[in-house]
Amino acid sequence: MKTIINIGELVGIVPEGVLRKQGAEMAVTGILQNAWLSIDDGRITGFGPMADCPSGKGEVIDAEGGMVLPAFCDSHTHIVYAGSRDGEFLDKINGLSYEEIAERGGGILNSSDLLARTSEEDLFLQSVARAREMMEKGTGALEIKSGYGLCPEGELKMLRVIRRIRESIPATVRATYLGAHAVGRGYTREEYVRVVIDLLPEAAPLADFIDVFCDEGFFTVEDTERILTAAAPFGLRPKIHANELAVSGGVQAGVRHNALSVDHLERTTDAEIEVLKGTGTMPVMLPGSSFFLGIPLGRAREFISSGLGIALASDYNPGSSPSGDMRFVMALGCIKMRLTPVEALNAVTLNGAYAMGLGEETGSVTPGKRADLILTRPGWTLTKLPYLYQTPFIRSVFLGGEPLT
Repeated sequence: MKTIINIGELVGIVPEGVLRKQGAEMAVTGILQNAWLSIDDGRITGFGPMADCPSGKGEVIDAEGGMVLPAFCDSHTHIVYAGSRDGEFLDKINGLSYEEIAERGGGILNSSDLLARTSEEDLFLQSVARAREMMEKGTGALEIKSGYGLCPEGELKMLRVIRRIRESIPATVRATYLGAHAVGRGYTREEYVRVVIDLLPEAAPLADFIDVFCDEGFFTVEDTERILTAAAPFGLRPKIHANELAVSGGVQAGVRHNALSVDHLERTTDAEIEVLKGTGTMPVMLPGSSFFLGIPLGRAREFISSGLGIALASDYNPGSSPSGDMRFVMALGCIKMRLTPVEALNAVTLNGAYAMGLGEETGSVTPGKRADLILTRPGWTLTKLPYLYQTPFIRSVFLGGEPLT
């Protein structure tokens, strides 16, 4: 048993049974000043004001006025990749767009070529190092996609690496089969859609979700719905890439197939907002990608004003968002998307957990949930977190109640 005492601010308190925040609820979270919190068997067992702190048994950790908040929940990453695409970084500086780089055979296809030349062991070592970096920056749960294999052997290699990462780190990991990330070399689009579907019996046991890049120049709504229909009997719920490059119809396709989330949403209209209302689908926006590519940001304020919730995720990948720093994602949410610190916190914790099917398990300070927590240095507040967005703030990260070593 552990008890953290003298917490300056305990932030992210959510009642039991609340799995996501929507609309005006996005601006609400429980905050308790001068608090304690207890942990037993990896779970949060209680909290309250220091005046009522029990004289508990076990280890006592003095927060010395530091803030305690839920660990970040990053629901969209591509951290299993080989090498680097820094050459494309120069292309971007020289004015080439994401689409132009892809048309020249770069982008995702470059990552596919590198991955094919990398052994499974090296791929694991490179990728798990990124996962550990993310945990050190406060991430306690993350989704990892395949999608750089672009052939049966490569996709299965990626999914095996994701499984090994899940077994190797204390963060909670969810795996997504994104065979339809781009059309693999040597295939027509129709041929490759068939490859993605035919691989489902081998891929599904290694994955929690199915994803398709439903966007201009990649996969059509018809392709997407064929893949999602084929994946349904395997129990793979959709998480869809949509509306990054154009208004693609991917949001509507995701809603029709009960997607857990629709992600990117840099280019949306009121029609996408309307179709998401009253559904169980979480809109996920990726401001790190907008920042790196110089493309529009998601319409976070309009989504929230319309009664929807949003999650924010890193999109950590080698080509369009080479960072898994969720504190920076939170800062972009405040600085560029005009979210309040509370709204941004809910977007990178509870709603991120929901977008991975983990809303009952993590993402908030709630009795019974995993003790996935960040303890800051003394003097930090929720508003300072995105404001002083480059100042070191973490004293300890607890995952399942245990500090990272």
